[in-house]
Amino acid sequence: MGRRFQELAFTPLVQQEQQKHGSREQYQRAYDHGKAGDSLGPQEQAFIAARDSFYMASVSETGWPYIQHRGGPAGFLHVLDPKLLAFADLRCNMQYVSLGNLEHDQRVALFLMDYPHQTRLKILGRVEIHENDARAAELLPQLATGEKGAVAERAMLIHVEAFDWNCPQHYTLEELQESLEPVRKRLEALEAENAELRRKIAERTKL
Repeated sequence: MGRRFQELAFTPLVQQEQQKHGSREQYQRAYDHGKAGDSLGPQEQAFIAARDSFYMASVSETGWPYIQHRGGPAGFLHVLDPKLLAFADLRCNMQYVSLGNLEHDQRVALFLMDYPHQTRLKILGRVEIHENDARAAELLPQLATGEKGAVAERAMLIHVEAFDWNCPQHYTLEELQESLEPVRKRLEALEAENAELRRKIAERTKL
């Protein structure tokens, strides 16, 4: 865990709870000897490039958190540099809850998950929105997902403040099975195809 994530997430009340439950010393040691943790390294960048979805949390004017799922082709969340992410915000249900929240408070938390490998990456950042301006015209062609019928309304830039990896716990068997279902079906199809080829070869051998 990087120092910057602790600085943002471990408020006095959080540290008080850590002290009460016996984890404060270990996190203090991690802070004292850890890296800055405010710049995405090769491991984080590769992980992000392989994801086809993420969750983004924002905070409304009423103080309530709001979580939105974002999906697209793998790599639709671009790493422009170690401290800057970007994606094209596509037209969907036209509620604009996240967009309104970000006008109020630019801070977001991203949650990126790899279910089969039980790996999770958390990113804290601040959003910069470009819509109908020169920067949007420059970015949107680069961020286009190529999805049929997709309408990119704006470019979303996320300035990375901190990140942290989660420990691989609490994944259910059902979640893993769901993630692996396409692979299982493909294997079944290949096995059936191989069986048919073996049958045809055996028949020709008999002739």
